[in-house]
Amino acid sequence: MFFRSGKTRDIAFRLDALNQLQRVIQENEDELMQALKQDLNKSEFEAYSSEIGVVLAEIRFTQKHLSSWVKPKKVKTPMTHIGSTSYIYSEPYGVSLIISPWNYPFQLALAPLIGAIAAGNCAILKPSELTPNTSEVMRQLMLSVFPQEYIAVVLGGAETSQSLLEEKLDYIFFTGGVAVGKIVGERAAKHLTPVTLELGGKSPCIVHEDANLKLAAKRIAWGKFLNAGQTCVAPDYLYVHTKVKDSFLSHLQQAVQQLYGTEPLKNENYTHIVSERHFARLELLKQSGRIVFGGGTNANQLAMEPTVLTDINWDHPVMQEEIFGPILPVLDYSDLTEVLEGIHHHPNPLSLYLFTNDSSVQKHVLDEVSFGGGCINDTVYHFVSPYLPFGGVGNSGIGAYHGQGSFDTFSHKKGVLKQTTRFDIPVRYPNVKNGLKMLKMFLK
Repeated sequence: MFFRSGKTRDIAFRLDALNQLQRVIQENEDELMQALKQDLNKSEFEAYSSEIGVVLAEIRFTQKHLSSWVKPKKVKTPMTHIGSTSYIYSEPYGVSLIISPWNYPFQLALAPLIGAIAAGNCAILKPSELTPNTSEVMRQLMLSVFPQEYIAVVLGGAETSQSLLEEKLDYIFFTGGVAVGKIVGERAAKHLTPVTLELGGKSPCIVHEDANLKLAAKRIAWGKFLNAGQTCVAPDYLYVHTKVKDSFLSHLQQAVQQLYGTEPLKNENYTHIVSERHFARLELLKQSGRIVFGGGTNANQLAMEPTVLTDINWDHPVMQEEIFGPILPVLDYSDLTEVLEGIHHHPNPLSLYLFTNDSSVQKHVLDEVSFGGGCINDTVYHFVSPYLPFGGVGNSGIGAYHGQGSFDTFSHKKGVLKQTTRFDIPVRYPNVKNGLKMLKMFLK
């Protein structure tokens, strides 16, 4: 077994693997962009900015810091352990299984792989069958630089994932929906395999009455309709203060036109929906409430315009599940209490976004709502910071990654106490005279 050879524990080996990964991605950027275009109609700009460029930045960050991450960390030792020193060692788990989704088929496969490599693991990568071109390119790239016993890419559908989950693995990293995430968690529990679940949910976005409406509209339009809304951290629905709702919606429509033109369906760079099944589901969700703008579709190309809905309540189908498409329902509020009560219909969202300059409002929302991560006066941008751990809480996931978080996720933290042999502490032994009395004093 390759992992047992000990090669992956060598820091030089890990850095060389990251160098090889970086090189093969840079040399095949055009091929990757073509695959992403075929699978999702992603433009070169979007393919690079949200997929390839993000992965290359993650590699560079990891290369820069890996030598310090792998060093044993000396930590404090209590007085009860006088004469000893304490360390935390980061050791690889072994063979990691990474199951990645279709919405960002390159980035969400390679970002956790970087963490697995950096931590010294071997990895099995199972990309999505819904983006076959990107998955095949990744398979070819990995084959060209890594032996399969080190990094293997396994193609196939749900049955392939199920077969892999039956194996005795050392770590499982899954990105996808809640329903499948529960199945992965159950399979992991069978072997007591540690697991990270990057799931999703309905991420709220709040536009308060004091927000910079034009800028908020632009940043929300970008974050929501990036990748045609097929983003786990996209704003899933809006709460807009009643005083600014009409003005904000006007700015939002202008922002969408600036980003995608007046006829997005004719925009060659506008991302398409991944499959007929997902397109049909979105068509049904679009029927909730009233369409303010958008709503047009091209079924042959699986394309749907950025669509904004109003007259929405929590009983509408669009508010019952994560949308994962270019549909944005808008609710209004006059008091923040209404917003907080509404969010609790789907607790623990993966992300939350709040547009306000009022620090008291910011504090109130941050204190009251449990969510994976998010932004104040922006959307999605927190996702690409290597200094911020990314992950969910509760229904939106277990565990986090990005930057050092990726290294830590794929590393077991082994605590080690190094004890002195120059003297001994007799109080811990049961045969010491007045041992209990001395022990109580010592432990104070």
